[in-house]
This record gives sequence, C-alpha cells and structure tokens, in this order.
Amino acid sequence: MKSNNYMEVKFKAESVNESFARVCVASFCLPLNPTIDEINDIKTAVSEAVTNCVVHAYPKSVGDVVVRVEFDNNDVVISVSDEGVGIKDFQRAREPFYTTKPEEERSGMGFAVMESFMDDVQLQKNGEKGLKVVLRKTLRRGALSKQLC
Repeated sequence: MKSNNYMEVKFKAESVNESFARVCVASFCLPLNPTIDEINDIKTAVSEAVTNCVVHAYPKSVGDVVVRVEFDNNDVVISVSDEGVGIKDFQRAREPFYTTKPEEERSGMGFAVMESFMDDVQLQKNGEKGLKVVLRKTLRRGALSKQLC
C-alpha cells in the first residue's frame, strides 16, 4: 500500500504502555480532521489490539509491540504487531466470548470490539512468530492537510 504519511512506535508489551499507544495513534490522526466519534473508535480499537499483545503474546516474558499508522487518503490504517506466540486458529479467536485465559476472567471480546469500531480488521501472521492486527477506518469528513502530502 502506498501511503501519504506514516509513523511507527515500538514499546514493551506492558499494560502501562497501552494508554501511550492509544494517545500516540490518536494524536497522529488529528491532521485528518476526524470527528470525536471517529477518534474515540480508533482509540478503543488500538487499546484492544495492544491489550491483546500484552495479555496473550508473551506468556512467559515481556516482548515488544510495534504500532504503525499510515494514511491512505481518508483511510487510517493501523497495524499492531508482536513477535509472541501467535494465534493458532484465527476464526476461533474472532468468536465473541472465546478466550484462552478464562482463569484470568477475560471476556473474549477483543476482536469483536475492534470489528465494531473499525471498517476492517485483518489478522495476519507476523513472520515466523507473532501476530499482526491490521485495523482500517475511513474518516468520513477528514481531509489530509496539504502540508502532509
């Protein structure tokens, strides 16, 4: 995909970094002039994707999470990736209420939440190990500033 502008951040898969990721992505999207609802949708989906990395990707260690945001005209494309244990069954993982950690009282709604707030959600293997979640949202009233093109 050819994009107009992008940014990428890498941080440790620790719960304290979830809010950083959410605010970082939201701030980067502001030149597209999103509505408050659109920016809240993006923040919620990013929170879910990063939280999945923190909770599931590295069960016995703390690895890295990479968040990349690209602009493609009025689309915001966000990828959240890790190099953790991955997901064996993408279809099952997308089922509402399915969780691999019921003992931790997880709701199993992460992907359902992402799908409800974004226009498209894709799960991809991240090389040999890990997972990449690609979130896409078309901003209805946004228009990229000519300074950024």
